[in-house]
Amino acid sequence: MTHRIDTAFRTARKAGRKVLIPYVMAGDPDLDTTLRLIPELEKAGADVIELGIPFSDPIADGPVILRAAMRALVHDTSLTDVLGAVKKIRAVSQVPLVFMSYYNPIYHYGVEAFARDAVTAGVDGVIIPDLPPEEGHDLIVAARKEKLATIFLLAPTSDDARIRKVTQTATGFIYYVSITGITGAALTDMGDVGARIGDIRKKTGKPIAVGFGISTPEQARAIGRMADGVIVGSALVKHIEANLEADRDTLVNAATAFVAGLRQGLDG
Repeated sequence: MTHRIDTAFRTARKAGRKVLIPYVMAGDPDLDTTLRLIPELEKAGADVIELGIPFSDPIADGPVILRAAMRALVHDTSLTDVLGAVKKIRAVSQVPLVFMSYYNPIYHYGVEAFARDAVTAGVDGVIIPDLPPEEGHDLIVAARKEKLATIFLLAPTSDDARIRKVTQTATGFIYYVSITGITGAALTDMGDVGARIGDIRKKTGKPIAVGFGISTPEQARAIGRMADGVIVGSALVKHIEANLEADRDTLVNAATAFVAGLRQGLDG
């Protein structure tokens, strides 16, 4: 529930450190591997983990995450399957888990049923990139009832009205998309990111995490100087993809080593 996310940011702030949020696609390359990865990523330094729900038309995602979704869908990985996996994860880990899902799977599952079942399974929050807060009333109401965090996105193109709307509506944290484009694109202008985060901070005291385009420990460190949290997705998924032909121990070790490097860079 939201308290796990709140605790992660509060604990990090007290310790003078930043929250690391890696992203993995649930079911990539299979759910058994996802079940192994989550607790190992936590041990490697992840404070919160985004868990992607595979969908056939991920409009905000680049080719790396699209391929990951396709690998998961080959095994017919469904939202119901991922909820079942979260229940198993909760037997061994209390790391905050945030679903990154497009609205279609949630709509078909049933918004109220999704919010209820997500919290029952142990999900702490949800990010829906194709559902702006202006159109998210049903989800917001259902999520508030179940104490499921609703995390909305801001972008370099967001005007003051959108910033106010998102900062008033979001719970858990604000997700700032550092670039205009899709996941996996390169991040180049750190100065602009800093300025935009400053604009957002004038309107909210809620934590701000930055994602899109962050792929190295050095970039994580630079973003960490500006934001409360750093989100890394495509770069981690690439390490999983690069080890698909290896045994699962090698794949898990490669992914966790990458996250440990990000943690070291962020703490540096």
